[in-house]
Amino acid sequence: MRLLFLCLLLACHALPQKAGATGETTGEFDYYVLALSWSPNWCALEGDARQSPQCDQTEDHGWIMHGLWPQFHRGFPSYCHSPERAPSRGMTATMADIMGTSGLAWHQWKKHGSCTGLSAQSYYAISRAAYEAVVRPPVFRKVKEDIRLPASVVEDAFVKANPDMERGGITVTCKSGFIQDVRICLSKDLTPVPCGRDAIKDCTMNDALLTPIR
Repeated sequence: MRLLFLCLLLACHALPQKAGATGETTGEFDYYVLALSWSPNWCALEGDARQSPQCDQTEDHGWIMHGLWPQFHRGFPSYCHSPERAPSRGMTATMADIMGTSGLAWHQWKKHGSCTGLSAQSYYAISRAAYEAVVRPPVFRKVKEDIRLPASVVEDAFVKANPDMERGGITVTCKSGFIQDVRICLSKDLTPVPCGRDAIKDCTMNDALLTPIR
């Protein structure tokens, strides 16, 4: 009996923790995180090497929608077992204007949209509504050459452009010295809310790189 109890105890400790857990029940989450990625920086870091159509010289993407992610107050669900049908190619293609590529739209549905309890069509609709609800400061589109700036300046610009947004509901992340994402926490009806501890990952760099739209 003692051996059986010990085995069960070890098995429980081996279970995945809430943060980043997979296979969660769809529709169970507390709020959304809207992630906006600065496209020129992503292209410089990864996209150009992949020859992504998002980085084509004919495009002028600025802040694209990286994704709309369901979030718990602690951790987040992913790759949920959803009864909803996967999106069609036509559905994902219609999201490329704000997400850069249909491939990203597909990946976001598979990893995050499947956890919302929504159909793929409804998930993309609320994702677009969230993207359009946030004012993306036009000042960044005026950048003509590489600049280095504190990541907090990016946060300042978003808070100023969106008066109903508070600093506790937005975070800016960096990657390899570049500004990466602006992440904004939203309720299920898309109003700004404070972020949970797991979602606040402020970049503290004072010389983060921001590259211009080509």
